[in-house]
Amino acid sequence: MRALIVEDNATLRRAVGAAVREAGFAVDESGDGEDGLWHASSFGYDAVVLDIMLPKLDGLEVLRRLRGAGSQTPVLLLTARDGVEDRVAGLDAGADDYLAKPFAMSELLARLRALARRGAGRRERVLRLGRLAVDTVARTAAVDGTALVLTTREFALLEVLAQRSGEVVARTDLWERCYDAAAEPNSNVIDVYVGYLRRKLERAGLTEAIRTVRGAGYVLEPG
Repeated sequence: MRALIVEDNATLRRAVGAAVREAGFAVDESGDGEDGLWHASSFGYDAVVLDIMLPKLDGLEVLRRLRGAGSQTPVLLLTARDGVEDRVAGLDAGADDYLAKPFAMSELLARLRALARRGAGRRERVLRLGRLAVDTVARTAAVDGTALVLTTREFALLEVLAQRSGEVVARTDLWERCYDAAAEPNSNVIDVYVGYLRRKLERAGLTEAIRTVRGAGYVLEPG
């Protein structure tokens, strides 16, 4: 999953970004409304964390422009103001959720995960694919009830493949969903991590669960 954090307070932005990355998201960060709007309009995100009080363009205007352009990306508004009128203004502008500062990071992460699942049309917490179960909230996976020991990157790849089980997922799609925009593309990094993931699935008894489609990408067929 991939998230955008738009917050002008650099300390808070870095802290939220670090926590969201630790939760398994690829994360892009922006410090003002104009840049945030450009990012949100240019890349596909599972969710956006958007502060209201931003330089250049305030968060409500960013949100209005996104919705006016047809974007349905889930947006969690952050604000230091928690009056009823402020919440109504945010929701009327198109926000999906609202969180007042100061907030507990655990609550932000829980709300963000819920929005990302809702935006992808996945209300179920656990994706069950034959003998494989992928818990999108706990960020865990198991084969026949036995947990797989996966790195954050391996789980991110597995989650994308599981969400599109039976479909060929292009390497570019995997890169966009699992890596930050600032990350330097590497021609074989996706292949390397898919290889790690494939071997762990095979050791758990799922042989040929991930199939390579030459020139196209990968498909998860757990059986």
